[in-house]
Amino acid sequence: MSVLLEVKHLKKYFKAGAAGWLHAVDDINFTLDEGKTLGVVGESGCGKTTLGRVILHLIEPTEGQIFYKGADISRPTKKELADAREKMQIIFQDPYSSLNPRMTVSDTIMEPLALKGGLKRAEMLEQTRELMDTVGLAERFENSYPHELDGGRRQRIGIARALALRPEFIVCDEPVSALDVSIQAQIINLMLDLQEERGLAYIFVTHDLSVVKYISDDIMVMYLGQMVEKAPSDELFQNPMHPYTQALLSAIPIPSIHNRKKRIIMQGEITSPINPKPGCRFLDRCRYACPECTKPQFLEEPSPDHFVACCLNGKLPPAGG
Repeated sequence: MSVLLEVKHLKKYFKAGAAGWLHAVDDINFTLDEGKTLGVVGESGCGKTTLGRVILHLIEPTEGQIFYKGADISRPTKKELADAREKMQIIFQDPYSSLNPRMTVSDTIMEPLALKGGLKRAEMLEQTRELMDTVGLAERFENSYPHELDGGRRQRIGIARALALRPEFIVCDEPVSALDVSIQAQIINLMLDLQEERGLAYIFVTHDLSVVKYISDDIMVMYLGQMVEKAPSDELFQNPMHPYTQALLSAIPIPSIHNRKKRIIMQGEITSPINPKPGCRFLDRCRYACPECTKPQFLEEPSPDHFVACCLNGKLPPAGG
């Protein structure tokens, strides 16, 4: 299995007026293999969406490197970016605001093909109908507008549009968070089927831990712009090594009145992401905080393929302790 995407020391800072710089994405490193899914989880505002958009150059990075199939696309020329965009796409979170209300379903899906050029309208329309069939959109919706469709069908339009140029890698920015539970299951199963058929690699951004466990091969946990833990999906759920990950997993409800688990309630104030101090950013909310936490924390590998940025190096008491 070859590496498709590699990110090294990626940073994105936003100017926060006279206060300084907001560290939205701060020194992120990871690799993504072909045909695999990396789940990215964390609280709202932790930098998940910004990370995906920086990788695709919808937002330009402040520092760091992005490699796609070994080629450095950190500072691409206009042509290099256009070529990369054919292989790298995004499914946006809101299936309504991400669609042009003045364009029909077929025109929306056809737009990437038209921008690329080289096809007659009849050929583009044929491919559009194939894409609609692939994502489960009936041909009768071809001339419909977004406001005439429900959320599930609108999200299928977004998926079809992302598939139009036959990409190898897709950033899925909370693609099911705005949908009903039954529709969520349909969309997730569709994405898994497409991954198997086309060998797609995903970065799946979400705050739903049940969803991310189901769809991901590896999971990255982010907190205030930083990666605090990364591990294979099953390993992360069985053996969370960072106090923040433990707290997140404790919030997952168990559908049983006989097997209740103790919820870890995070106390304290959230550290400001504007000019943060060099120590652990979870310090003020961590129940295991100690003087070592005021020093910079670096990712360690206490067990194979399991990385954690914590001075306890994974030696935590059980989640209920």
